[in-house]
Amino acid sequence: MARQIRKLSALGVAALTKAGRHSDGGGLYLSIDKHGRKRWTFMYAWQGVRQEMGLGGAALAPLKRARELADIARRDLAEGLNPRDARDARKAANGPATSTTTFGEMADALMASKESEWRNAKHRAQWRMTLETYAKPLWSRPVDTIDTEAVLAVLKPLWSRAPETASRLRGRIENVLDAARAKGHIPSNEANPARLRGHLAHLLPKRNKLARGHHAAMAYADVPAFITRLRECEVMAAQALEFAILTAARSGEVLGARWDEIDFNAKVWTIPAPRMKAGREHRVPLSDTALAILTRLSHIRTGDFVFTGRYHDKPLSPASVGKLLQRMSVEDATMHGFRSAFRDWTGNETHTPREVAEAALAHSVGDAAEQAYRRSDALEKRRALMMAWAAFLEQRDASNVVLLRSGSITAS
Repeated sequence: MARQIRKLSALGVAALTKAGRHSDGGGLYLSIDKHGRKRWTFMYAWQGVRQEMGLGGAALAPLKRARELADIARRDLAEGLNPRDARDARKAANGPATSTTTFGEMADALMASKESEWRNAKHRAQWRMTLETYAKPLWSRPVDTIDTEAVLAVLKPLWSRAPETASRLRGRIENVLDAARAKGHIPSNEANPARLRGHLAHLLPKRNKLARGHHAAMAYADVPAFITRLRECEVMAAQALEFAILTAARSGEVLGARWDEIDFNAKVWTIPAPRMKAGREHRVPLSDTALAILTRLSHIRTGDFVFTGRYHDKPLSPASVGKLLQRMSVEDATMHGFRSAFRDWTGNETHTPREVAEAALAHSVGDAAEQAYRRSDALEKRRALMMAWAAFLEQRDASNVVLLRSGSITAS
């Protein structure tokens, strides 16, 4: 008895949600992934080997069109041709054709290929959430139809309101479209519409510039997500920048850090007076996260400096960090500016006394007489503060840090 074909209906295709393959007969299947996305595939045997040929997403190819494509594939088989080879030959003969690969399909493929590079499930989830939530209007569009206006439409609502999220989104859209070009779904001579330099940088509103003399600073609410991105960059500049953020130290203090200034047992970094702006020795309490960076680097130590550059007897240059921020498409922050983010967080989110917060930044508080009588540097109060800051950056529970009503801070 002949196999039944045309099992599905247009309404049935729209109503189906169960993940898996749903047969229309004659080798045509509606495939639904675990996220509910639907695409058409044609299954056939060629020289004894089972083959699968994609026919496009169901959002763009309705049931009627999918059946037409399946009919063509069946005719190719009847004529002794491999349907996929025959389709490619027709495309080559007819010139460039519109791609049936959607942005969503390409995003899925890219994320699957990058999974081995990502350190944790949280980062994978952030990639998917960002693309599925904020780039939703692009998801069902063929990749070769996505132009500058389409990219701007998803970026503009976020660009001023949530700049760090918008920056991550732009970079990920650019990655997906680059992957689509590499796969041949977009002509190689077409520029990426999501690129920033020389393109979107001229079309998106510029961020507000800070008053003269101030360093560009990222909003503290955006810093945890930035840290996650930073950890993807396995270069010395990224290690130095994360350490600077965790310690709220000045860029020169971090880049000039030496191993003999680190006390691993006491969890303290002591910066000698000649290297301090105020000319006074400064002790920095180290959180476990900051210590972890130092421990990793101690295993590959090559000289006196903690953060070495190309030449192991010299420290990393500030330009290296600047170039890193450029590569990450971060235009609204500098290495020094993260001190402002820390200070804003301290003032808005904790009950830290002003003198403790300022001591954490190695700022002088009060007149000369007051400074002379204040001999303590509040190291343990600052230690609890830095533990809370590290927990915030990791988005961890900071309940082990107690902010007392009196304003003092202690670790429980």
